[in-house]
Amino acid sequence: LRLPAPELYAERRDQQESWLDGVGAAVTGLPVLLFPGLQAYRLSHIVRAAGRHDASLRELDDAALAKWRHSLWLEIRQDRFTYRNVARSFALIREVAVRTTGMRHYDVQLLGGYAMLKGMLAEMDTGEGKTLTATLPAATAALAGIPVHVVTVNDYLAHRDAETMGPIYRALGLTVGHVVHGMSPEDRREAYLCDVTYCSNKEITFDYLRDRMTLGRDTSNLRLKTERLYGESSRSRRLVMRGLHFAIVDEADSVLIDEARTPLIISTETDPAEEQQQAERALVLIEGLESDRDFRIIAAEGLVELTDAGRERLAEVAAGGDDFWSGRIRREEAARQALTAIHLFRRDEHYLVRDGGVEIIDEYTGRVMEGRSWGQGLHQLVEVKEGCKATGQKLPVARMTYQRFFRRYRRLAGMTGTAREVAGELWSVYRLPVVTVPTHRPLRRTREPDRIFDTADRKWREITRRIAELHRRGQPVLLGTRSVATSEIASGFLTEAGLEHRILNAAQDENEAQIIAEAGQKGRITIATNMAGRGVDISLGEGVMELGGLWIIMSERHNAGRIDRQLLGRSGRHGEPGCSEVLLSLEDPLLVDDGRSLSALLAGLGGPARHWTGRKAFDGAQRRAERLHSRMRRQLVKLDRQLGTLLAFSGRME
Repeated sequence: LRLPAPELYAERRDQQESWLDGVGAAVTGLPVLLFPGLQAYRLSHIVRAAGRHDASLRELDDAALAKWRHSLWLEIRQDRFTYRNVARSFALIREVAVRTTGMRHYDVQLLGGYAMLKGMLAEMDTGEGKTLTATLPAATAALAGIPVHVVTVNDYLAHRDAETMGPIYRALGLTVGHVVHGMSPEDRREAYLCDVTYCSNKEITFDYLRDRMTLGRDTSNLRLKTERLYGESSRSRRLVMRGLHFAIVDEADSVLIDEARTPLIISTETDPAEEQQQAERALVLIEGLESDRDFRIIAAEGLVELTDAGRERLAEVAAGGDDFWSGRIRREEAARQALTAIHLFRRDEHYLVRDGGVEIIDEYTGRVMEGRSWGQGLHQLVEVKEGCKATGQKLPVARMTYQRFFRRYRRLAGMTGTAREVAGELWSVYRLPVVTVPTHRPLRRTREPDRIFDTADRKWREITRRIAELHRRGQPVLLGTRSVATSEIASGFLTEAGLEHRILNAAQDENEAQIIAEAGQKGRITIATNMAGRGVDISLGEGVMELGGLWIIMSERHNAGRIDRQLLGRSGRHGEPGCSEVLLSLEDPLLVDDGRSLSALLAGLGGPARHWTGRKAFDGAQRRAERLHSRMRRQLVKLDRQLGTLLAFSGRME
């Protein structure tokens, strides 16, 4: 029996924060940030409490277990998440999981599930079974009558996790659905009506934005319920979601931090023919401009600055008869964007050219960002630069940041393998404390010392030699690269050496599941961008464990250390053996783009001196990139709040 919802569209209202709120958050967050282990210790008693029910539940047949479940359902609906109810619920879910899937929650997974149920972010090492862990808080909340959204980083994981964990939910009398790209509004509505819904972060935020456009300014619960008398024409009948009750965010650092740099926008489109003409004019405008004389490239910040000489040169072009560029602001902004498209955006690193169009590559996940485009005419400039037909520019109709969206959930929790580096930001923005959950088995993963070469060619030749050596003894190798272009370079070296291999990147992602499934087989060589860094479990083939497990080679460091940890965490999972090593060069993009490279000095050093100094240079470049991205996210939050204040007189800004 499904009772009428007390609220047709539940969500937390936006709160205007003052400086005093910031001080309060800093003070209350100190224990959270300084003593993450203490939080885990305080939560660990749930393991013993749930364990007390194990023996009695194992003795029940299916009919008796169903009666036990019904009794819990009545109590948890009335008393919600009391300690006793949560312990009973976790014990029940663990027993049901064993009977339906053969998987039994470890004690550390109970700890992680309890942390999430209490509104925390559980940092669990890669391979510790976060997908199974999420069933504990999700099913417990669903039994209490709270709709749950399990948010993943892509459609593949949303579909996979819903299918894999579905038997557990259904055995508990719960419904489970999933939302992926291409589904009709009717199918989406049915999925969101389920007790537990799996979906990607992009799909759910756009569904929410479309609902907000349908709701408009007046969203009072009484008004929406009264409108139901209108029948199918009422606003509530056209909504897709039921509101924002409880979200469990998988790979939370990727969703809440990495992807939060870019707001989500629903837009209309301008005339492609006009965009083509303007982009071509802009590229002609910058012909003859020289680097350092007319403009400066600040690669670390992704900026191009015009010099006084450059501005004068542009003014001369405008005076030469092209009235289109008579406005100084227009021509200088167009020139900056065109120079950015030419000098800062690189094919097969920042974007792909496929099927006559330009597709953006997400630098953190290595995947194509479906339907996304750069703004301010930059996307059209890149299209024309690559000889593609320009598409229409997207003009915003509705706008939403990830920060504002996820803070509107009544309850928010998350899980990831890498969160401690951004624990402060997760607390200050989302009020999510990070709890570090211990591993189920001791880690047997080893790491070889990092090695740094003076040139990229020497690095690739050493990587090729190393892979050939490992291949001869049958040990599987996963070679991690930063971009599509780099993975193709690596493939060229391995092909030249006669080493058979598979490539997984944004340009070759059709057989992703099969490539990942076979990456741990004996003698297998796999080249992958950071697509293989999250949400994948590489199973070891027969005899591989005796050889030392999967060997990871990282050929470049990323802009965020968390991404490196995700890749290195692909080996040594579940207490299995594994090994990793990092081989870098002074010509790698992280150092070159940083603009403070000590390459010339380091190239003259040898042995331990180069290794130590080079590692410090890479560490410094990575920290500066992380600070820059953090600053960009803070600016986005600040701008979002300013827009909210500015537009408050006309209602909510989306």
